[in-house]
Amino acid sequence: MNIFKKLEKKLFTQNPRPLFKLNENFSGKKKILINKKFYTYNYSFGNLNPDKTFYVIRRSPGAGLFSNLTYVLNHLKIAKENNFIPFIDMEEFPTIYNEKNKIQNTLNAWEYYFENTSKFTLNEIYKSKNVIITENKFYNFFSKWIDQDEDLVKILKEEIKFKKNILRTSNFIKKKIFKKKKILGIHFRGTSYKTSPGHPLPATKKQVFNLAKKVLENDKIDYIFLSTEEENYKNFLSNKFRGKIFYFKSSYRSNKNLAFESYPRRCHRYKLGREILIESLLLSCSDYFIFTDSNVSSFVKAIKMKLDQKIYKIDNGYNSSNKFICMWLWYYKSIMPRFLGGF
Repeated sequence: MNIFKKLEKKLFTQNPRPLFKLNENFSGKKKILINKKFYTYNYSFGNLNPDKTFYVIRRSPGAGLFSNLTYVLNHLKIAKENNFIPFIDMEEFPTIYNEKNKIQNTLNAWEYYFENTSKFTLNEIYKSKNVIITENKFYNFFSKWIDQDEDLVKILKEEIKFKKNILRTSNFIKKKIFKKKKILGIHFRGTSYKTSPGHPLPATKKQVFNLAKKVLENDKIDYIFLSTEEENYKNFLSNKFRGKIFYFKSSYRSNKNLAFESYPRRCHRYKLGREILIESLLLSCSDYFIFTDSNVSSFVKAIKMKLDQKIYKIDNGYNSSNKFICMWLWYYKSIMPRFLGGF
């Protein structure tokens, strides 16, 4: 079994289906240059829709939900610039969120959480004359952070439609808890983010506690809403702000990077995406927001449902891109004083 097959077995409950369209010998395939920036392939699968060009966006196996969203938004920008008809295909090209059985009546993981960008079906698209299928790359000219690209923010707000059940849940919680209350939202990244090469270094428990305490002392905060994937962080802040803090008890948390390696509950991978999306929508509604840079915080700032939200960024710089140094740099900095390079 080769490395990719092992990765598939480890990550997917539904393995990618073999597609004739990806066969290197497929005669209806030609290489094309898009915007003088990158090459991809145009396929001709039949004679349907000869006057249209479909732009199939794939990312398999992908990464976290908001990393995938950022990737999709960059490609939607390209589709818009070229008058292509975009379609996000996470059915034929599954991600780490894909389930074996249908969720929301679909096998397309994108459509677990968002409406697709086109009313055309995959069956129709893959019988059409002009179909561009993107390469599985995050290009260096792509915008890394949604909130720092006005075009991506506009596309997010105008073209990304959340599933109704996602909005119903977030709106219900907002009305029940957020209404007429001052909320401090905290997104506290842990687990794998501490050792991710080239990524922002996350905050320590001490940094988050001290900043949250300061905000509570300066402003009349009613509640803290916490979003974290690390069990230790949830327990720590729960003890420090007992009676002031709330979070989703059902959200999956661990002290190890096991979220996509284990399957502890029914529809686990679907729920992972659903939980962080609802939490992020609620974070965007909070009056105050504490964070370190991540795809989640970038989304929260971009969607900005609370227009006068006050934000507090903990900036620890970036981890090393060296695969060995990145494994211990955060731990070193978290225990060392500043004059020895600590946080």
